[in-house]
Amino acid sequence: MKIAAHLHPQHATYDEIRKAVVRVEDMGVDVVYNWDHFYPLYGDASGKHFEAWTMLASWAEITSEIQIGCLVTCNSYRNANLLADMARTVDHIADGRLIFGIGSGWFEKDYDEYGYEFGTAGGRLDQLAESLPIIRDRFEKLNPPPVGPMPILIGGGGERKTLRYTAQYADIWHFWWNQRDPSIYQHKDSVLKEWCEKEGRDSEEILRSVGVDRDKDPITPRLLDDLLAAGVGEVTLGFNGPDYDLSPLKSWIDWRDSL
Repeated sequence: MKIAAHLHPQHATYDEIRKAVVRVEDMGVDVVYNWDHFYPLYGDASGKHFEAWTMLASWAEITSEIQIGCLVTCNSYRNANLLADMARTVDHIADGRLIFGIGSGWFEKDYDEYGYEFGTAGGRLDQLAESLPIIRDRFEKLNPPPVGPMPILIGGGGERKTLRYTAQYADIWHFWWNQRDPSIYQHKDSVLKEWCEKEGRDSEEILRSVGVDRDKDPITPRLLDDLLAAGVGEVTLGFNGPDYDLSPLKSWIDWRDSL
C-alpha cells in the first residue's frame, strides 16, 4: 500500500509549497503529486497559483526518495512530443522517480484564459488517444530515454474511452473513492477489468490509486477494510495552501506500516 499527498499548488507562495514537499518526504509518504492547472480550483479564483511541470523539476531536486508526479497533466496544453521530452528530463533530474500522470483536461477557464480550444469532452478524449502512442514512441526515441520504466497514470472513470485507454497504456489508474457508496468504484474497476481482457492485458499489472476525501471519509476500520478488499494499492489525500496541514497523513502512514 502506498500513501500519496496531493499538494494543491494554490493560495500559497512557492516557498510554502517547497517546504510542504520536504515535510511530506520527511514523514515517509510514498508519492507527492501536484496538478496541472493555471488558476485555483476552489477558494479565491484569482488567488496565487503556480505551473505544474516547472514545479516538478524543482521537486525532483529537493527530494531524494519520494516519487513525484502530476495528478494529472492536461494533454491539451502541450505538444505530445514536447511533453514526453519534458517528462523524460524531469525523470532524469529525479533519478527515475517520476510518475507520468495524464488526462484529457476539463477546467474551461484554463483553456479560455490561455488560448486553447476547449471543444467537447469527447473531442478532448480523442486527442488524448492520439497523443498517448506518440508520447510512448517519443520516450523510446529520446537520447537518453527515461531512466524508467516510467509509470504512466491515467485518471478518470469514463467507461467507453478513459478506461479503455487505461487498459491500453497505464500502469496506474486513479479514481475517487466514495465511502458512502463503494459500489461506484467497484463498478468502474469491473469495467477496467473488462477492457483489460479485451486488450489482452493483465488487469493486475495496473496499480489502483484512489483519492480519499479526508474530511468526508475519515480513517476508520471499515474504510481501511473496504480499500483492501477492493484491491486498492495507493491512497491519495489532498492538501490546500497556504498552510498545508499534513497531520492527517500520520494515521495513514501508521496503517500502511502495520500491514
